[in-house]
Amino acid sequence: MSGDRFTSRTVAAIRFVAQRGMLKPLVWSLVRVDTVGRERLSSLEAPFIVIANHSSHLDAPLIIGALPRRHARYLAAGAAADYFFDVAWRKWLTTLFFNAFAVERNSEGKRSGASRSLLERGVPLLLFPEGGRSRHGEMGRFKPGAAALSMASGVPIVPIALVGASVAMPRGVNWPKRGRLPVTVVFGEPMTAFEGEATEDFSRRLAAEVRQLHESVRPMPVRQHAEKGK
Repeated sequence: MSGDRFTSRTVAAIRFVAQRGMLKPLVWSLVRVDTVGRERLSSLEAPFIVIANHSSHLDAPLIIGALPRRHARYLAAGAAADYFFDVAWRKWLTTLFFNAFAVERNSEGKRSGASRSLLERGVPLLLFPEGGRSRHGEMGRFKPGAAALSMASGVPIVPIALVGASVAMPRGVNWPKRGRLPVTVVFGEPMTAFEGEATEDFSRRLAAEVRQLHESVRPMPVRQHAEKGK
């Protein structure tokens, strides 16, 4: 690949140093990370879409650090335009570490088509279908945008469950809790829509799969986990 920051090999090499030489060692030193199901990605080729439940600022670093290098190399993360792109320094850091592109949470449509354009150029995407971090760790309703994008572009979706991130670094705090609390990244099998399946039905099926992956590791109840981490 060659071209702009999303596809440039030079930029990807710089991002590799930032992600694997700086961000991952930092995050892995602050929380105890386990990964489950990476073998399910063995035959996955770009482009694709990665989705996950969203409850913590740890989520994107955990996913990028846990993905095999060949899948994370050009991965572009959708980031809220009204937060990550509103201040110059935050935009720069988000772009450097996450190859981020702006996503509108208010549905103004000014940047509609950017996600599909990236997929058409072979760039895999990371999206959080809930649209924002949940307040208490419980998974909210998935918006159908990721499902619709997958169906329109003909690319698979990789469902991921993040277990424990909301306990280790809940919404409203700026740093993970002390004690290297456990976090698990659970990879699911790549999914595509069934023939004739409605967008909303595919989106609900994706949400159900993420919930099932989350439950498959039998996490400690959120309240009990939070008390343990005090």
